[in-house]
Amino acid sequence: MACALGPDPRGAGGGHERPSWDNRLQYLLSCIGFAVGLGNIWRFPYLCQTYGGGAFLIPYFVALVLEGIPLFHIELAIGQHLRTGSVGVWKAVSPYLGGVGLGCLTVSFLVSLYYNTVLTWVLWYFLNSFQNPLPWGSCPLDLNRTGSAEECQASSPVSYFWYRRTLNVTADVSDSGSIQWRLLACLAASWAVVYVCVIRGIESTGKAIYFTALFPYLVLTIFLIRGLSLPGAVEGLTYLFTPDVRILQSPRVWLDAATQIFFSLSLAFGGHIAFASYNPPRNNCEKDAVIISLVNSLTSLYASIAMFSVLGFKAANDHGRCLDRNILRLINAFELPDQSVDRDDYAAVLTHLNATQPERVARLGLETCRLEDFLDKSASGTGLAFIIFTEAILHMPGAPGWAVLFFGMLFTLGLSSMFGNMESIITPLLDMGVTHRFVPKEVLTGEWTGPSPVLPPAVPIPFALTGTRSGVSCPLTAGARRGSTAHTVSRQLEPPSGGAPRGLPGATY
Repeated sequence: MACALGPDPRGAGGGHERPSWDNRLQYLLSCIGFAVGLGNIWRFPYLCQTYGGGAFLIPYFVALVLEGIPLFHIELAIGQHLRTGSVGVWKAVSPYLGGVGLGCLTVSFLVSLYYNTVLTWVLWYFLNSFQNPLPWGSCPLDLNRTGSAEECQASSPVSYFWYRRTLNVTADVSDSGSIQWRLLACLAASWAVVYVCVIRGIESTGKAIYFTALFPYLVLTIFLIRGLSLPGAVEGLTYLFTPDVRILQSPRVWLDAATQIFFSLSLAFGGHIAFASYNPPRNNCEKDAVIISLVNSLTSLYASIAMFSVLGFKAANDHGRCLDRNILRLINAFELPDQSVDRDDYAAVLTHLNATQPERVARLGLETCRLEDFLDKSASGTGLAFIIFTEAILHMPGAPGWAVLFFGMLFTLGLSSMFGNMESIITPLLDMGVTHRFVPKEVLTGEWTGPSPVLPPAVPIPFALTGTRSGVSCPLTAGARRGSTAHTVSRQLEPPSGGAPRGLPGATY
């Protein structure tokens, strides 16, 4: 059997025998998988870069010690001691607080709808990664097939694939667009995968978690090894972790550090309470809380190093192409011999020409090529995953293979988090006895996770699949410089640094 059964000393679930984990490793991996999610990959590195590099680690670890570990310990302790889900736990504290547990259940339900929508996008990109060349590597032909699509040329191939080919954004918020059937199919497939994994609760997720929790670490290690061997990796990591302690004077830094800890550990969702309720009552939950919290935070640091080694390579690549464009303009304008100016000589040649013929140089309209400016083009959320990092993969040899690994990693990360979200819904329902004891668990699970014929997968269709409208919340993609505490961008996203196709309004983060 998948797990040993034993009597429930608290009588939760109306007399049902409560399952338990096969071993402690299953439990630890499940909690780690629930805590370590997409935010560790695409949120923490952005915060670390924006708020003073290595200086951000000070408020981050202060929040971990004073907020994260204590709250996490409480969740594990009450779930393990009372052996029931979030609703039962709060009812045990006070009969009048059962609504708090229902609130946890409701929030988990809503978050699962959003999270699985993100998995839908990841699955779409994963399937498109099995092409060479990658479909977001070049602009498609226009309707007349005489040139590239104008909208794509006005932004970039990567942005065009995200905003037009994937989301198919509309020009006005009043236009809801139409259903994107290819995404609808991916949504149904994502829910089907979730259903297969959680069909029998921890008995099935306990087996799947070995792969979904460990595979991301394998991919991050591969990206780290490859990233450190790329040109520009050192500059990217130096820029990421160079401390700016002055930024610690801003209250926003401390607030965002505490917020990151709270949501990174998935506190107050009820998933960890549900997982802990399947533990033996005498399990050392204090030790578990410290281990899981530290693994979660160290994973964020590890992911930051892997991500910014590759993003540093992208910045160096973009910087080099910027220099090449300026060099070409100088050679053509001053009729210099071909290949007479290389990247290393560019600064000296430009200084000489500025001193001898400043008016001619000024008329050329040369670009400002500073590596720091390209490193400043930070992003978080979908902007990092589907635009910035996706563009960086294009510059790597064997790009389709790296794309498969990257989006496969994101999918397993999201899947592990979905296990916790669904367990925080299903466990309280089983404990409350909403179904007859002879109704199989698979039926209750199917009502909440089954493919499109049932309610939960159908709920996100209007906002996830009918064409993302302009003005919708989307990540900062061409971003704020280090030290900026602004979280709203109300300007046109500029190509080719990851912006939306021209004509769309500014994004809000």
